[in-house]
Amino acid sequence: MSHPLYVAFIWHQHQPLYKSREAAADGGGQYRLPWVRLHGTKDYLDLVLILERYPKLHQTVNLVPSLILQLEEYAAGEAIDPYLALTVTPEDQLNEQQKRYIIEHFFDGNHHTLIDPHPRYSELYVQRQEKGRSWCFKHWTNRDYSDLLAWHNLSWIDPLFWDDPEIEAWLKQGKNFTLSDRQRIISKQRDIIRRIIPQHRQMQDAGQLEVATSPYTHPILPLLADTSSALVAVPEMVLPEGRFQWEEDIPRHLRKAWDLYTDRFGRQPRGLWPSEQAVSPAILPHVAKAGYRWLCSDEAVLGWTLGHYFHRDETGNVSEPELLYRPYRLETPYGDLAIVFRDHRLSDLIGFTYGAMEPTHAASDFIGHLEAIARSLKHQQAEETTALEKPWLVTIALDGENCWEYYQKDGLPFLEALYEKLSDDEEIKLVTVSEFLEQFPPTAAIPADELHSGSWVDGNFTTWIGDPAKNKAWDLLIEARQMLAKHPEATEENNPEAWEALYAAEGSDWFWWFGEGHSSNQDAAFDRLFREHLCAIYRAVNEPVPPRLHQPVEDHEEKEQYRPQTFIHPLIDGRGDEQDWDKAGRIEIGGARGTMHRSSEVQRLFYGWDHLNFYLRFDFKAGVKPGRDLPPQLHLLWYYPGIPMCVSPIPLSSVPDLAPLNYLYRHHLGVNLQTGSVWLEEAQEGFSWHPRATRADVAFKQCLEIAVPWADLHIEPDDSLHMIAVLATRDEFHSYLPENGLIMLQAP
Repeated sequence: MSHPLYVAFIWHQHQPLYKSREAAADGGGQYRLPWVRLHGTKDYLDLVLILERYPKLHQTVNLVPSLILQLEEYAAGEAIDPYLALTVTPEDQLNEQQKRYIIEHFFDGNHHTLIDPHPRYSELYVQRQEKGRSWCFKHWTNRDYSDLLAWHNLSWIDPLFWDDPEIEAWLKQGKNFTLSDRQRIISKQRDIIRRIIPQHRQMQDAGQLEVATSPYTHPILPLLADTSSALVAVPEMVLPEGRFQWEEDIPRHLRKAWDLYTDRFGRQPRGLWPSEQAVSPAILPHVAKAGYRWLCSDEAVLGWTLGHYFHRDETGNVSEPELLYRPYRLETPYGDLAIVFRDHRLSDLIGFTYGAMEPTHAASDFIGHLEAIARSLKHQQAEETTALEKPWLVTIALDGENCWEYYQKDGLPFLEALYEKLSDDEEIKLVTVSEFLEQFPPTAAIPADELHSGSWVDGNFTTWIGDPAKNKAWDLLIEARQMLAKHPEATEENNPEAWEALYAAEGSDWFWWFGEGHSSNQDAAFDRLFREHLCAIYRAVNEPVPPRLHQPVEDHEEKEQYRPQTFIHPLIDGRGDEQDWDKAGRIEIGGARGTMHRSSEVQRLFYGWDHLNFYLRFDFKAGVKPGRDLPPQLHLLWYYPGIPMCVSPIPLSSVPDLAPLNYLYRHHLGVNLQTGSVWLEEAQEGFSWHPRATRADVAFKQCLEIAVPWADLHIEPDDSLHMIAVLATRDEFHSYLPENGLIMLQAP
């Protein structure tokens, strides 16, 4: 029997609990942040409405219970966040503090896609960027504030709804919005949000969609069972002073998710997206006993479980597809579970890379990867044939909300191009996870006690525990959980406030933002929300709140050094757009708080990457000109630790015999800062350099920006590489940076 290549998309829709328990206690129902409302109007409904146009295509959407509850409060008009409250405040009644808040926060969003396409919104954004926040505060009129309040809300309404007569009229109006306009915009947002859950239920009942769920407030189940599970992947990790061991909380989260699901969707859930795709042997009996049939995790977890590293070729395709593209069976005392493992790279291409590409080209590239997987699987077959002899399943699982902010028209052109191609492709079939498993139950088994304890991030838990700030947060949670256990009279039935606050504090999101790794302009708000949830536990059982819960978990002042937080996709135009680089790594070089011992014309260096390129940005002192204040040549040199290959010394004269300048390098990219020309060389035998073609992109205006395609370097995914930058004049060494160090990169 021949088969198409089966593909299961799983879109994960999640937001943490933003409702402030302190405000709720006062009857205010105040939400600290607006992201449920804004993503509710931009990302949740349109994703399935677009899919509905292509009935041959089946998919899975995961709706986290904590998200559903918040959507329902917004739909009922019971949720108020600071952005919404300001939107419906008469502009002539705004005080100084409110105006400064609006100037700072009402441009939140990717300006390329959400602001620039709208002339009036873009006009206000340019004023803030070019003239500064203080100028805006001094010169903006009530009309400016009113238009900004309106446009922040309008821009977050998905383009799929722009043909609505009212929305179309607002977009054409463009400016001079009134309080009445803004109130009607908020009402329109509620109309969209009200449709989200019914639309998912309708499409699931029709068989085109499967709705999965997650533990109630998105906790990391393995860490609830035992924080020591983090040592499985990283044995040397420094854990919190206390040890969180409350396995009994796991069935509570699973039961509450189950009950909410059956009430909203009129059937029992089948699939469980474990929060952060985090799994361990300890959680499996609870998942099976609760009644779930399948769960999903990441290829890194499968690799650790099998003791196998998934090699990929230069194009990013897995070399051992027969191990990844299949479900596995997990045996538990309460019955078998099926588990699927996502293709991490294909998921990331949609999540982080395709938004920077032309939509049709991106869709073709994605299908090209699926076709390459099918060819690779056919090569594994005993007999040469043009068809697949076995049912293989490629799982694509990713965040279904945040990535679209970086796509043209919120991803509509990309999804339309992709779905049209897939609808016409007879050799690729999109399925829900459950319909595949019902037809093709897993034949391969993983002993439950051999399942690796890890998550979607590198197969470990370091994103949520092990950092000093993260550990401090865990210790606060441990103390609160132990205190609640001393009050057996406080049951879920007679003291739901205590338990709801606990469940909220156990969510994964707070630990994500603490410490190193991730940051946003709302870090302080996340810190505050976490501590408010903990304070509510104490108050609910009439215990004094520990004073330390009134102090931030960490200092939220801007840090001097950053590592890359996620993929970036900067426009290489020499302007150094702050949003393009805000998630990049950063090294202070010669600024007022820089690290070099001597003066430097280079102030700071930014670096980051996506699946196509790695990116560099050099900020110089104001007015610097190459050839006058700055050496006219920049030389970038890379070597690859632990990988045997031809290498050669830096091809410049007068290079000091000091590390790392006396290292031997593999690739050399030269940049003429005066002309913008670039050249690439690769080391050959005999310590020689040979020219290679390059597609590197360089622009030098307010700053120097460089994009170097990974394809220029011919390295494999996940390879580590080290780089230095050398300034020179007529091929004679002048200086290098970062001083006494290297820039550490890793191919995705």
